[in-house]
Amino acid sequence: MKLAAYPEYKDTQLPWLRKSPSHWEIKRGKSIFQPIDQRSATGQEELLTVSSARGVVPRRTAKVTMFKAESYLGYKLCWPGDLVINSLWAWACGLGVSQHHGIISSAYGVYRIRSGASMTPAFVHELVRSSPFNWELKVRSKGIWISRLQLTDESFLDAPFPMPPSDEQSAIVRFLTHTDIGINHLIRTKRRLIELLNEQKQVIIQRAVTRGLNPNAALKPSGIAWLGEIPKQWELWQIGHFSQIGNGSTPLRANPAYWSNGSYPWLNSSCVNHSPVTEAKQFVTPVALQECHLPRVPAGSVLVAITGQGKTRGTAAVLRIEATINQHMAYITPSTKLASADYLQLFLSAAYRELRRISDDSGSTKGALTCGDVSHFKVALPPVDEQQKIIVAVQQQTKTLDAAVARAAREIELIREYRTRLVADVVTGQLDVRAAAAKLPADLPVAEAITEIEADDAEEPEELATVEQN
Repeated sequence: MKLAAYPEYKDTQLPWLRKSPSHWEIKRGKSIFQPIDQRSATGQEELLTVSSARGVVPRRTAKVTMFKAESYLGYKLCWPGDLVINSLWAWACGLGVSQHHGIISSAYGVYRIRSGASMTPAFVHELVRSSPFNWELKVRSKGIWISRLQLTDESFLDAPFPMPPSDEQSAIVRFLTHTDIGINHLIRTKRRLIELLNEQKQVIIQRAVTRGLNPNAALKPSGIAWLGEIPKQWELWQIGHFSQIGNGSTPLRANPAYWSNGSYPWLNSSCVNHSPVTEAKQFVTPVALQECHLPRVPAGSVLVAITGQGKTRGTAAVLRIEATINQHMAYITPSTKLASADYLQLFLSAAYRELRRISDDSGSTKGALTCGDVSHFKVALPPVDEQQKIIVAVQQQTKTLDAAVARAAREIELIREYRTRLVADVVTGQLDVRAAAAKLPADLPVAEAITEIEADDAEEPEELATVEQN
């Protein structure tokens, strides 16, 4: 069904909402919400965190890499239907309506819909996480440094909220839930396509870097279970015997001397999903480089993700720029034995499952590789000229697959952009979904829509992870 605008609008005088349906109300947050500050007497309730993608979720389901506190006694409590806001990261979508009872950082704000206020939690969740309302959160978060822009209770409760009638809020939620289910299915289908294409690419790489390009080459046992036999003229080398290896750190976010007007590229582990790495999104200052003893990793190095609960751990990427890195990656700067870093990246890609096995056997409940693990890891190396031929052959054989993966990934981005725009138009009343929602069942699985749409293998940003600190 084609969606249309409402028949009649009124001016709101709001910068992010020029007009709203004439029968909607605009109310201040203080008339809708009341702040809640109830504390845990035991610290034993379910530990929750805020995901920028999914809202309020159990910490055990989130890819958070920051430390846990020794005790959660005195942490704030929240219940299903409460709006939870990380006051320092509200502007970065660090908020959402909880579906869980549990404990959260005392730095969070918890807000409950007032008795008699005609607002439904599911509608509030969609509204406060929408792109138009984000403008309100940004201008109301105050501070001199972006990582410490704080949204106070007073400022949030003074914010204006568009309020459709209750039955219309339910219709909006039903429509968006139904839309999400279709979008989730489409995204999962395209992700599966990407997985299949990458599996085909992996087979090509695996064959090339373990057996070479000559199918008739004489072989010898490598003595390594996962590697099997390798061509006779190839050698086995520990990475540490021909490379410099190390890792980095994350300068204190609260110190503007480390980040403000930074110019030196700083990378986190999300970059290893995009080989080669040709740019950075965050930058640190010369002060951070010196005082935090950050490594200057030269171009032509290989980066390996060494921690993380998702599929990122164990992946590798070639670094094409000089940069520094965080503590969740190791860098490998080869000195000899390689035609280029591209060959080492190909070999580590083929060794992904073995690297995961090593990290899972590390004794850590989350799994991790150490710089020592990377240093002692053995690589099968053909002569340099043969390495170069393998690189070229793999690039040629996987060119079509890479293009198909890029196309599918771009389609996922466009689908997400469509969802963002649709939510923005629906929750602000720019599109009327009442007729469309009336044709949909009322008992749709809301949980799937809220938790699945953006769930992926990337780690949560470290900025949002800091909310667990008391």
